[in-house]
Amino acid sequence: MDLLNQLVGSGSFKKVKEPLAFLRVLEWLFAIFAFATCGGYSGELRLSVACANKSESDLKIDVPFSYPFRLYQVVFNAPTCEGKRRETLYLIGDSSSSAEFFVTIAVFAFLYSLAATVVYIFFQNKYRENNRGPLIDFIVTVIFSFMWLVGSSAWAKALADVKSATDPDEVLLLISACKQQSNKCMSLRRPVMSSLNTSVVFGFLNFILWAGNIWFVFKETGWHSSGQRYPQETMEKQPSGYNQSYNQGGLSQDTYGPPGGYNQQEEISQQPNLGQMSGYSQQPYNQTGYAQSVPTSFTNQM
Repeated sequence: MDLLNQLVGSGSFKKVKEPLAFLRVLEWLFAIFAFATCGGYSGELRLSVACANKSESDLKIDVPFSYPFRLYQVVFNAPTCEGKRRETLYLIGDSSSSAEFFVTIAVFAFLYSLAATVVYIFFQNKYRENNRGPLIDFIVTVIFSFMWLVGSSAWAKALADVKSATDPDEVLLLISACKQQSNKCMSLRRPVMSSLNTSVVFGFLNFILWAGNIWFVFKETGWHSSGQRYPQETMEKQPSGYNQSYNQGGLSQDTYGPPGGYNQQEEISQQPNLGQMSGYSQQPYNQTGYAQSVPTSFTNQM
């Protein structure tokens, strides 16, 4: 409890809520369910052989089997219905390679998920140093995703073979006494395969989790950051279309004076001649707003 309180008080527990750490916790739990439902399995089937001579019958023949499903090593005895003689029989099939491969992947995934979760919570700065940690994590995640797919597919096929080899109706065909019509053979108990079916489901769920986690681990690598393209900065120079539209608004004139300039020369020329000598003439304004220089004219009236 003290350790849990320290984790909550220091804020390290909040990192578990992040997708990267949260998916690792789910992978850790699902890996436990995967190898526990497969590696801890043990089943049994029960047969009954009733001979024509009741004293030679065996109404309770138990055939147990378990992980790693080396069925060719599972031995049982059955009556021959020919006196007291009994025969030794073996089941058919060997699914140990697929089952052990599946459990091995689950165990290593369990260990790696646990270690990665600890690193995410307590050594996150060290994890992101020099980008080495995210790259290794990314490669391992891709490998485990592929292994879960292969292991789950192989174990699903092997489980179908185990179900067929341990089917009581198929096992009865191995007993020679059951080939005689005078004897009566029947199955009393079928093996329960629900936990093995669950292991296959958890196998493919682990594949989905690990494959989905590839994206979140990839975001921590330098490959993701280097592949991003940021928008280019706005150019200081305005585009040509802006000046064109600005000029169309009537603001491109060089002066703020009246259009066409203000020239008073015509008005002065229309005034009556008073016989006085004009020493100056009013200067008009040009379009630049400055007065144009006009030569002074002197007239002598007689």
